Amino acid sequence: MTTPLIIDTDPGVDDAFALALAAASPEVELIGVTTVFGNVGLADTTRNALRLRALLGREDVPVAAGADRPLVHPHPHLSSAHGSDGLSGRAATLPEPTRGTDPRDAVTLMRELLEAADRPVTIVPIGPLTNVALLLAAHPRLKEKIGRLVVMGGGVDGGNITAAAEFNLWSDPEAARRVLVEEDVPTTVVPMDLTHRCAVTAEWLAELGRTSARAAALVGLTADYLTTYRRFLGFDGIVVHDAVAVAEAIRPGLLTGTPYAVDVDCTFGPGRGALVVDRRLESRAPGNLTVATDTDLDGVRAFLFERLSSL
Repeated sequence: MTTPLIIDTDPGVDDAFALALAAASPEVELIGVTTVFGNVGLADTTRNALRLRALLGREDVPVAAGADRPLVHPHPHLSSAHGSDGLSGRAATLPEPTRGTDPRDAVTLMRELLEAADRPVTIVPIGPLTNVALLLAAHPRLKEKIGRLVVMGGGVDGGNITAAAEFNLWSDPEAARRVLVEEDVPTTVVPMDLTHRCAVTAEWLAELGRTSARAAALVGLTADYLTTYRRFLGFDGIVVHDAVAVAEAIRPGLLTGTPYAVDVDCTFGPGRGALVVDRRLESRAPGNLTVATDTDLDGVRAFLFERLSSL
């Protein structure tokens, strides 16, 4: 039996790979996509999601627009890693959608999908957590319909947008704290420490691009993203952060998780948006939240290639 899956996203190059992975995986049923501000503004993230849906031949999946700003404080700035439009300036190379956004907002779509589900739904937030925080705040009774959250976000040993904070959590720390600290939904956090270790090379991307027209279109979106990693990390490849989280949603247990107590820094100092992980042995008690800490790295890359090459 397939697992119903909702992806909450801010496409984003790695988000594009994540959506494609879900579309290519028979273990899950992609029942909805919701968009949020993040890598670029909400209008662009939503437009990108619609074009990616068209590329993947999944016009049946509803796409609903969500939050265009954080819960409380203004968003300082958007990411530059993904280019001017979120897809390396190449969003227009994707097919024009034949279906527009769902008339419902993101929270309403998620609510109605959860209410209608006959089995637990996995939600994979791979952008700022604003939409999910709003869902849980407005509809706490629906928590029982959520099988698991698989959240791409945070860094155990530092960040990427600041020295301390990873972009998704930093974009709305108050929402992140609401979801990761104050709620009790079973949650797996996939931090950038692990996703960086799952990075793929430019050669891997080139090989993937030769497998199909859809794969080639995906790879064609990576130019600015590749430039960013070459410039900042000296690495000829990319980190497909969000696809690693979706891989765990597709194959639970693909990533090794450790039960940690966590917090999110919501102060206004240099640590704002940081994921604070208590790694003391005495604090490791079984709970609702685990942090993904390890995996078979080559196995993850092979899984991604196998699925994405089947598009």
